[in-house]
Amino acid sequence: MFGTFIPAFLFAMAQTQIDSSVSSILNSLTPLNTLIIGTFAFGLQFKRIQIIGVFIGFLGTSLLIFNGAIHHPEQNYYYAILVLIATICYATNVNLIKRYLSDLSPLSISTGNFTLMLVPALVILFSTGFMNTMHKVEVQSAVFYIMILGIVETGIANIIFFKLIQMATPVFATSVTYLIPVVAFFWGMLDEEMLTIVQLLGASVILFGVYLTSKK
Repeated sequence: MFGTFIPAFLFAMAQTQIDSSVSSILNSLTPLNTLIIGTFAFGLQFKRIQIIGVFIGFLGTSLLIFNGAIHHPEQNYYYAILVLIATICYATNVNLIKRYLSDLSPLSISTGNFTLMLVPALVILFSTGFMNTMHKVEVQSAVFYIMILGIVETGIANIIFFKLIQMATPVFATSVTYLIPVVAFFWGMLDEEMLTIVQLLGASVILFGVYLTSKK
């Protein structure tokens, strides 16, 4: 529920009011929340250099948020709170997996994860009136892309991510979210979106933060 189910709805609702680039930037708060929850709720120990790396990455994220707020004043940033809640869910999920599921294979964790979500997901699906609109071409097209997201971005990515959690610390594993805004910006360039100096600086700071969190 914390790792896949709840955040999926929160991000979907948030992106009705804020850009994908903004939500991907806010998603970078996950490592900071992982550090906080891991320290106070799970008693995990982290090296000082990793903590410094997390806060440096957070500084880079703040630069990107500030730049986005300037260039997109029309967006409703109250919806960013939903993304913040999602990052807390992600952080809780990672710490739970590291503490209690390290002896299971990533495939087993993913299988159990999606099996448990099947019933509540179907209840929500059939309560939305989806069956009455699935004959529309645009709905079928949307379902196709949802399938891609479900299989690649969620299914396969979760297996890889769970393996990373078992191999490294929770903070380092979630630090990969610092790369999401950087990747999003490069996709934006392919879509002829221009990067500002502040965005390039923020991305560089984020990458440096990721480097520090990887130090053992």
